[in-house]
Amino acid sequence: MPKPLSLPFDPIARADELWTRRWGAVPSMAAITSVMRAQQILLAQVDAVLKPYGLTFARYEALVLLTFSRAGELPLSKIGERLMVHPTSVTNTVDRLERAGLVARRPNPLDGRGVLAAITEEGRQVVEKATRELVAMDFGLGGYDEAGCRELFEVLRPLRVAAGDFEDPGAV
Repeated sequence: MPKPLSLPFDPIARADELWTRRWGAVPSMAAITSVMRAQQILLAQVDAVLKPYGLTFARYEALVLLTFSRAGELPLSKIGERLMVHPTSVTNTVDRLERAGLVARRPNPLDGRGVLAAITEEGRQVVEKATRELVAMDFGLGGYDEAGCRELFEVLRPLRVAAGDFEDPGAV
């Protein structure tokens, strides 16, 4: 993937300076802009690795989740819950994985109305290959060492707790 031309200055720092002059200091504006730009950068890098496999990051996450399950299959509702996405997104993701032969649907024997998504052997092979490539490029976070990655995870954790992603067992 060709690198875009670098600016001779940090545009987010510049926006922060201009913002401060006009409306006063709001550090959260620079922080959110940095997070959003980082997300764009990471998604582009990860998508470049996954595209040859016919995957998006959402489809990759679903395949990984299925490989983590004991039987290699989960109800669609459980996939949505674990990936924290709307049921419509899960249906779309599983539809595309099924069309690609990476997942098969079957009735849930424990729930007459429910459907299970099961990873196929081809799906297992694809997720293994894609994972090797993503690990080799550090999921786009090669500019950070192990401690930096852990710190980044911890810095974002309170945001996720506040959004209700999960209950923080350390909170009182």
